[in-house]
Order: sequence, then structure tokens, then C-alpha cells
Amino acid sequence: MPANVHSAQVHMHLEIEGTSLPIAQLGPDFLILEQTIQHPATRGEIVLQIDASKRRWKVSLPESLAAAGQRTVIKG
Repeated sequence: MPANVHSAQVHMHLEIEGTSLPIAQLGPDFLILEQTIQHPATRGEIVLQIDASKRRWKVSLPESLAAAGQRTVIKG
């Protein structure tokens, strides 16, 4: 009898001034964006959705956003 297998649907993005930026990787004090965008230090909100559960939290980005694939420092 096959095991009941579930693969969660995970979506992460950073919202800054009305713009939604997809996150490729998220750590406790950094994020890595999927695409490059030029933006100075600012505040934003991370949105993490796992299946139907959604969580949001505000973060500070004390440095400008890093290029795609590079770490951007965040502070919660």
C-alpha cells in the first residue's frame, strides 16, 4: 500500500513600496532574490505562504538590495 505523500506548495516574496520581488532563498538574517533590482536601503515585508497558510513580517534592509543570487542582509 503506497504511503500518503504530500509536497507542500511554498511561495516567498519581498514586498517593497508596492512591488513584489520573488525570494529564492530565505535565512534568519538574509534573503536571496530571484532577480536583480536596484533599490537603496529601505523597509519591506516578507510574505511566506506554505499551502494555504500565509505569514507576513516586517523587515529592515539596512543595505541596498543585492544582485540576484547574492545575499541581502535583513533585520527583523
